[in-house]
Amino acid sequence: MSILKYPKVGLTKDNKAFVLFIINNKRYRLFNGKRIKSNTSPNQYPENERKKIANILAAEVYTFLNEGGVLNEYRSDKIVCGKFSDIEYVKKGLNNKLNGDYSIKYKRMLQFIFKELCSEVRSGDISKATILNILEKYHSGTSYNTIKRHLSVLINEARNLGMDSNPMQNIKSIKSKSNLNKPFEDIPAILNEIKTFNYNLYLCCIMTYGCLLRPHREVRELTWGDFTADLSYIKLSGSRNKSGRNRIVPVPSYIRELLNKGDNNLNIFTGTTKAPNPDYFKTIWGRFRKVSKLLEQDQTLYSFRHSGAIEIYKRTGSLSKLQKAMGHSSLAVSLTYLRGLEVSELEESDMPIM
Repeated sequence: MSILKYPKVGLTKDNKAFVLFIINNKRYRLFNGKRIKSNTSPNQYPENERKKIANILAAEVYTFLNEGGVLNEYRSDKIVCGKFSDIEYVKKGLNNKLNGDYSIKYKRMLQFIFKELCSEVRSGDISKATILNILEKYHSGTSYNTIKRHLSVLINEARNLGMDSNPMQNIKSIKSKSNLNKPFEDIPAILNEIKTFNYNLYLCCIMTYGCLLRPHREVRELTWGDFTADLSYIKLSGSRNKSGRNRIVPVPSYIRELLNKGDNNLNIFTGTTKAPNPDYFKTIWGRFRKVSKLLEQDQTLYSFRHSGAIEIYKRTGSLSKLQKAMGHSSLAVSLTYLRGLEVSELEESDMPIM
């Protein structure tokens, strides 16, 4: 049971002020706050002030019922409760996230998850069975865990707003296999092939490799204002990258010579204030894959970032430098990344000798 709309304020023919609200298709009118344990009484005031005081009472009614307060029916033992249902709390939580400073992709995923919840929920309450029904649709470990993670975000936000239950409790993630983006052995060769196919894709790939930026957001959204005046560094705020931290990366000379700095507010690919659409490089890469003579199995756009990471680690042997270059939030993430790249941390000379 819930209030779906904010209470309305009205006046009777004899100028008595009241608050009108609807719960479960039934109308209620309150002329004072006694039934919500409030001393607010609009009709004790002069006629020209009653509507103003009634608005105060309306706010009190809305807060009281949404926080779980109850009204006793007149001449009845029935109780009316205006507390939000689980799905309504989740909707409020979703709106909070949509109004936050998050990526478009993240917001779209949360909206998708909310639609999945709505399709499974019948009474308004969300149970563990509801969550499991949604998760059963996604069989691969990666998909299952992604859906579960976003469900948890919405449920936790709803619980912060007052939702009582925790239907995510004791639902474990599925251990999934590492998704290897196979590195390139001959970077110049593959880059030359890409350059002849599409220059924007070439610029994206070489910056993904040389600056270790993530292609689909960090590279795609780059403006000339993200570069220093001499093009030697790129500076990204925490809201512009996955780690949430400010990030500064050097730009190698072989990339600087490709750049001609424009106005600060212009995107480096479109030359306008708008970045390419979120699937821009994904689409071009898919077309390139169909005609490429050099691409191997499991080599993706992210393979350029992985190849750059291997190069840094081989040249420096420093996990802390790799962490900073990759923009990882912790060394633990970088260690996991190296295992995924199948980079050995031991050389033959490190092994026991006879």
